[in-house]
Amino acid sequence: MTLFEASTGRHCHNAVSPLHSSVYFAPEPEDELAALGLERGAMVYLASRAAPLGTVDAGTVTATFYNFNHQHVQRHIPAAWTVTTPEAVLTARLRGADRTLRRLLGPEVIMSTQMTEAAELALHATEACRWEARPLYAANAALPVPEEPHLALWHAATLLREHRGDGHLAALAIAGLSGIEALVLHNATGRAPTSALFMRTRGWSAQQWDTARDQLRERGLLDEAGDLTQAGTALRGETEVLTDRLDAAPYDHLGPAATARLTELAGGFSKTLRAAGAFPAVHFGKG
Repeated sequence: MTLFEASTGRHCHNAVSPLHSSVYFAPEPEDELAALGLERGAMVYLASRAAPLGTVDAGTVTATFYNFNHQHVQRHIPAAWTVTTPEAVLTARLRGADRTLRRLLGPEVIMSTQMTEAAELALHATEACRWEARPLYAANAALPVPEEPHLALWHAATLLREHRGDGHLAALAIAGLSGIEALVLHNATGRAPTSALFMRTRGWSAQQWDTARDQLRERGLLDEAGDLTQAGTALRGETEVLTDRLDAAPYDHLGPAATARLTELAGGFSKTLRAAGAFPAVHFGKG
């Protein structure tokens, strides 16, 4: 980053991102999307996240999502677009986010001046996001900004999350990690979703997971117990530093003081989300 340390932007991202990702663990968005006729589970997730791209095929989704089994994606995309439209999915997705945030944060937080302030700061940060080679960010950036502050913040959190995510995928490719290898290496930290959740939601079999783990051992990135080696830890660190560089623009644009304020506000909201059970502990940890 040009104005301050890279870790500052990453810290802000970690505070803001849960405001978006809470929808993936909540029943409300799935209920809204299932009401359109989509199958619960993988089809709902894939259609919801891919909808900003339009009626794309499975290859486009696999490419932009990076760590999903292509055969898994093919089971649901483009079949989802024979059931409903991306436009209907986007409307239902926003209704699901609204219901989720209202339940988890409560009316006082939703209507607070702090919510409005956070939304304004996050949207200001997105003004400097880069479009080049960032398909998921760019597709979401073309969507209208919701009027209600908590939904405007959710929209901004989505943009910031996908902007960093698109850059992170480039960093993973440079590191020579396949989609499943990136998942296995991430899981080995013990701070990621469980291997069972990764395999179920991304469509990988236990045999494929074990093969990827063996490949990482051969590269010296995991030890025999499946833990990160010094080389594995170093590679993850290098990947995060490169991701920080590729994600610098929003936080340089916002500046140190405003970034710190957004981190404070979003961090408080995310703490409330976690306390309300937005991220069930059963889904996280090595194993």
